[in-house]
Amino acid sequence: MKSIPVVFENDDFVVINKPEGIAVQNEQTQSGILPLIQQQLQLDKLWLVHRLDKVTSGLLILAKNVNAASRLSQYFAERKIQKYYLAISDKKPKKKQGSVIGDMHKIRDGKWALKKSVLQPAAGQFFSAGLGDGQRLFVIRPHTGKTHQIRVMLKSLSSPIVGDSSYGGTPSDRTYLHAYGLAFEDAGQHIQINCMPESGQHFAISSDNPKVAALLSPWDLAWPQLNIKKSNT
Repeated sequence: MKSIPVVFENDDFVVINKPEGIAVQNEQTQSGILPLIQQQLQLDKLWLVHRLDKVTSGLLILAKNVNAASRLSQYFAERKIQKYYLAISDKKPKKKQGSVIGDMHKIRDGKWALKKSVLQPAAGQFFSAGLGDGQRLFVIRPHTGKTHQIRVMLKSLSSPIVGDSSYGGTPSDRTYLHAYGLAFEDAGQHIQINCMPESGQHFAISSDNPKVAALLSPWDLAWPQLNIKKSNT
């Protein structure tokens, strides 16, 4: 396997661009990303502070020591880290921007579905822009970290992600979901990182279109205040 791209590194943590198709931890038939990057960086141990689905590529933070792991985990728990994802669909969405909020429940074969109730909801916001040829680019800002949340969110908008066979996406060379941006404060430093996907024919995105270019600077978008009103109906 080729070298895993390191996007940012300091004494406390490293941020990598995880390739799609690799789980974060070891599987029965395949090494996970954690032992691979430990070997590449010649480090004895790294700590996971958040996760990405196996099919998802993009920015993954790994702590280098237990204190950093505790601090970063707390940031995620308190939603102090802004996360932004890119996704591509070839199905017209019910709406071109807005939010999706609802409880998630497991249905079958490890899949999830969105419910109308909001007891412990998954919540996220999105903007989108046309790429041509019937494809649409989404930038998603999740406010929670539920399993398969973004994939289920786009499925609920009638725009399953291209290549996401679990949720009805058009077959393709990969699942077109990428963890694109992170922004947070740590030790008095403002950290803002983004990286484009390194694989996928449809991820060769041109920024000539101003609407598409705007999505590639997600921290500059006018994200509305998200109000989550919990109820059981």
